[in-house]
Amino acid sequence: MTAEQTEPRYWSGGCQCGAVRYKVEGPLDEVSVCYCRMCQKATGGAFGLFVKVAYDKITWTRGERKRFDSSNVGKRGFCEDCGTPLTWEFEHWLDVTVASFDEAAKIEPVVQMAMPMQFPWLWRLDAIDVRSDNADPEYANYLASVVSYQHPDHDTDSWTPKDAKP
Repeated sequence: MTAEQTEPRYWSGGCQCGAVRYKVEGPLDEVSVCYCRMCQKATGGAFGLFVKVAYDKITWTRGERKRFDSSNVGKRGFCEDCGTPLTWEFEHWLDVTVASFDEAAKIEPVVQMAMPMQFPWLWRLDAIDVRSDNADPEYANYLASVVSYQHPDHDTDSWTPKDAKP
């Protein structure tokens, strides 16, 4: 884990639309990459990336997450409005999706799990062509035209997606 992850501070985050927000107090616990099929389906990605959090260290500061009983041992929490995956919840702790944190890039995994279910091509991502804005003017123009309506990566007093629209 990085030195910043172990600092006694708070970490904020939430869903894409801003309807659900949270704050985690203190240093972060174990950060894991899980390749199991449940995590793949729940996140819509090649793996789940989670931070272990004690229930008494997280405060839901805006809205409520909806939960789905995804197995006999846990529930998946998500935003009912925009669908953002937020948690994988057990009896004594929950795992919070790393990408839902405002400062997600500062949170580094320390363990990988369910390796047999990892997509076989995943380790070759660095060999796949990279689309460059400079090399593809059409793609650069497209990116310049995109206006994001998602919640910013920081706490706000109030928020609705329309706040982002011109």
